[in-house]
Amino acid sequence: MKILVTGGAGFIGSHTVDALLSAGHDVRILDNLQKPVHLKGKPPWLQPDAEFIRGDVRDKNDWQKALKKIDAVYHFAAYQDYLTDFSTFFHTNTVSTALLYEIIVEKKLDIQRVVVASSQFAQGEGLYQCSECGITTGPSMRPEEWLKRGVWEHRCPECESDLSWLWTAESYSSPPNAYALTKQSQELQAITFGKRYNIPSVALRYSIVQGPRQSFYNAYSGACRIFALHYYFAKPPTLYEDGKQCRDFVNIKDVVRANLKALEEDRMIGGVFNIGGGKPYTVHEFAEIVKKEIQAYHDKPLPSAKIPHLYRFGDTRHACSDISKISSLGWSPRHSPVDSVKGYLQWLYRQDNVEDILEYAMKTMQSLNVIRSAINQ
Repeated sequence: MKILVTGGAGFIGSHTVDALLSAGHDVRILDNLQKPVHLKGKPPWLQPDAEFIRGDVRDKNDWQKALKKIDAVYHFAAYQDYLTDFSTFFHTNTVSTALLYEIIVEKKLDIQRVVVASSQFAQGEGLYQCSECGITTGPSMRPEEWLKRGVWEHRCPECESDLSWLWTAESYSSPPNAYALTKQSQELQAITFGKRYNIPSVALRYSIVQGPRQSFYNAYSGACRIFALHYYFAKPPTLYEDGKQCRDFVNIKDVVRANLKALEEDRMIGGVFNIGGGKPYTVHEFAEIVKKEIQAYHDKPLPSAKIPHLYRFGDTRHACSDISKISSLGWSPRHSPVDSVKGYLQWLYRQDNVEDILEYAMKTMQSLNVIRSAINQ
């Protein structure tokens, strides 16, 4: 097949390109190499066997050029930091997906599969249960007055006991920010336009993906990248809230297997699928994994993570995805967070352009009032 991968120079995209080429497909990449993610231009890991088009998914002409003689599309190009330029999220993520389907319909293209990348963020806080009342609820965003007082957990609307998080399935969505809203929009477009116009489409809702090639330069995203860079420069990473937020982390190799399965498995057509790690870790536990693995690269003991009672406005408390739907089709994660960290560190210590952008990233988020303080701690 001739396959287009948008965002193919990026983290998930480039690994998927490698796997598609290995499987014998012809691959074309559409990527605008946007800064700061691609601060150094075209990354060295791009395969010369893949055709490269430098273009923007917000531009209809670039889409039309990239879609010529294409059989399938992976739409990974996205804007994904945690900043307040809301329109950029919608232009890059939502509008680009609309353009993709618009062109397919207008030009009557014979596209055999569209795979759209979504995010766990689409579920927002996910589902919770009260052990006292037994009720299950999808809580709204935590009130600002709670966070200012350092009240981190969701509370039962009936008895005010702390709620316990649940593994959340694809049927539930409650996007809490601009990025999440655009990802839910991409899911809806893929499933709705796909069904309406007979374009076989799949949406993959990724949990926190970890592994080599994550850009150094995002201000917010990538727990492995953030913690590893802190320890690379022998600095203590910051854990927001109390560090007890639960997340599930998924290895890039497992994500790539899911991506290829979405191309080949007809039972996935018309569906949204969680792609997650299947096991919860607190943010503090994950930071300790990174510290333990990176300590082998340092002569002196590394500092422990600090918990200064800061929080990121609009962040979710717990987020863990139920992967039973994709597991019923034969996919399951094979790699642990330790594997992800080891792979990332092996890659990180081979780089010769690692820059300390941590202070800049923190100041950027503070200037936009994304980082806030729990003043009554």
